[in-house]
Amino acid sequence: MRNETYFYFSLGYWPSAGGFGLNTNILGTNLINLSVVLGILIYFGKGVLSNLLDDRKQKILSTIRDSEKLCKGAIDQLEKARARLREVEMRANEIQVNGYSQIEREKEDLINAAHENLERLEDSKNETVHFEQQRAIDQVRQQISRQALRRALGTLNSRSNSELHLRAIDHNISMLRTMKNTTD
Repeated sequence: MRNETYFYFSLGYWPSAGGFGLNTNILGTNLINLSVVLGILIYFGKGVLSNLLDDRKQKILSTIRDSEKLCKGAIDQLEKARARLREVEMRANEIQVNGYSQIEREKEDLINAAHENLERLEDSKNETVHFEQQRAIDQVRQQISRQALRRALGTLNSRSNSELHLRAIDHNISMLRTMKNTTD
């Protein structure tokens, strides 16, 4: 191995030998190698790098434009949603107010209907009471009439005699004759 190392060092030390070797002068070789590599990179890589950067720039710009369009669309949708929300809130308030008004109207209608029903029931009750009073009065009158008739018959039967009967018959006959004469 010592021979190989010596060989590489000797070739690097003798550049005129026409071989390829290793230069052990670190400071001199690094600066030259770096400048050569950088020069090659700049010459050949400038177009590639600028193309890559331009492509990246275009992608970034298109992404920004797309984002701006999406943002504008989202803002438009947000405004539409807000407008719709305002409409829905107004409609909900109208429905609520109308609902309360409807409830109040129905409440008033129910109260009025109940009042009318009470008045009809009161009238019906009064008619029923009046009818029952009339019926009771008629029954009392009939009973009183029957009792008066019984008393009168009893009194007539107890006081009547054949002479009174004959007089009543004569009186009725004379009344019938006067009626017959007036009709002729």
